[in-house]
Amino acid sequence: MLPKLALSLAGTFSAYTLFRILKFVYDELTSPLRSLPGPKSTHWFFGNLSEMADDDNLGLVEGWVQQYGQTMRVHRLLGQSSLHTTDTKAIHHFLSNTQIYQKSEGARYNLGRIVGPGLLVVEDDVHKQQRKTMNPAFGAPQIRELTPIFTATSIQLRDIWAAEAAKSGGVARIEVLSWLNKATLDIIGLAGFNYKINALGADADDAPDELVEAFDRLFTSETTFSVMRLLQFMFPVFRYIGDGLLRACQDTMNRIGRRLLADAQREIWENGSFEPGTRARDLFSLLVRANTAKDLPAHQRLSDEDVIAQVPTFLVAGHETTSTAVTWVLFALTQNIAAQKRLREEVLALSTDTPTMEELDALPYLDCVVRETMRLHAPVPASNRIAVQDDVVHLGTPFKDTRGVLHEAIRIRKGTMVTIPILALNRDVEIWGPDAMEFRPERWEAPIPNASPIPGVWGHMLTFLGGPRSCIGFRFSVVEMKALIFTLIRGLEFELAVPIAEMGKGTAIVQRPLVRTDVAAGNQLPLLVRPVVL
Repeated sequence: MLPKLALSLAGTFSAYTLFRILKFVYDELTSPLRSLPGPKSTHWFFGNLSEMADDDNLGLVEGWVQQYGQTMRVHRLLGQSSLHTTDTKAIHHFLSNTQIYQKSEGARYNLGRIVGPGLLVVEDDVHKQQRKTMNPAFGAPQIRELTPIFTATSIQLRDIWAAEAAKSGGVARIEVLSWLNKATLDIIGLAGFNYKINALGADADDAPDELVEAFDRLFTSETTFSVMRLLQFMFPVFRYIGDGLLRACQDTMNRIGRRLLADAQREIWENGSFEPGTRARDLFSLLVRANTAKDLPAHQRLSDEDVIAQVPTFLVAGHETTSTAVTWVLFALTQNIAAQKRLREEVLALSTDTPTMEELDALPYLDCVVRETMRLHAPVPASNRIAVQDDVVHLGTPFKDTRGVLHEAIRIRKGTMVTIPILALNRDVEIWGPDAMEFRPERWEAPIPNASPIPGVWGHMLTFLGGPRSCIGFRFSVVEMKALIFTLIRGLEFELAVPIAEMGKGTAIVQRPLVRTDVAAGNQLPLLVRPVVL
């Protein structure tokens, strides 16, 4: 009996695999993208993905745009064709029509393993419901209330680095990425959940916080290459294979999420206000408060599971991306010492260590530095969507196909992968000028006319995307970044600790710096740090 069952299962799997292969070949042979210009595939399995991963963002995609035009065909896994375009009219269409262009089922599965059914994963009406309920927590008044948390943590980090410099005779070599990770963890813990992580204050012998440990173990395991995870991404049948680490980490985060939810519900019931000192300032409590409002229709309320899913969502969106972005700010300022000096002069002119949100936003050069870094070093270099139905997309700039025929629109077939190249558009020479690959904050001191068609939610760039799925926490991130940069540049000077030729980038969800001669150490940014002498 068992041999027959095994044989039957093997036959079924083989037939399914053969069907998928034949369908893949047919789809490729009949794809509307076959006539698009674009680079040739350089690997039978990885297509163009391996050379893109190895490029260190030194201009490969930007070179393709110059060679093949704004709209091109790029090869993904097994040579699958995908649409890659920097045409702003087309990108606006992709970002606006979220009912057609969504994260792929495989991408949602992989991301959902980390964050659960949170805002980053869900689609359609569920996404609209979660976003509508969460929006009040991310308005300017709420971020204003959280700014003291940003500045207090920034001062704590500055003092730690100053103490390290003092112990080392006035200058210390500090790996700043790991420290900024700790700082943003502390910030999102307090500002996100009123949860004290104390990553900056923890001693080496202290046991790690169980929420952070579970999240870090899960995030690390899910963002490193795994053959099994690749198979699970491509073939849903492999998802039935259990993963003990995954379950243990998810159980820990769910247990802590339930406790946070119960605490928030109880304290909001007792306090229910936004007065200083009450629990109700943090994002999670604001979400719970909005979700339990008496005037919210029952069908619009989030389930407890949906609310709890925002805990790892906040950790991903409010921790990894911001620490990476501030790391790139410090890197960029070591490569433009004049900009570092000018920024220091501006922040020192403000007679407070604890600026308000309005005071931070009123510093023009600080704003220029943040914008320029987020343009040139966007933490997330690209975003992918898959068409869930057939569509026709009109272009702002027509393209010539490989037969020389001019097209003003392109036909998209259901199942087509679309890549929105955030970095390539942010560094397009046609928009930003011949110095698009340079860090020059002064470019933001005047309007940039060619950038106005970019459908981004912030700064006429795609760093925070645009449309209904734009980053809900962009205000939170920008003010947090400004608070950290204000405090660090005000008190410390920074210099790259290794030759610039040794610096590279590694991407796993977000792109971070690494040292090419010390790849085994992982992502890092070693800087020489010394106190400012007035």
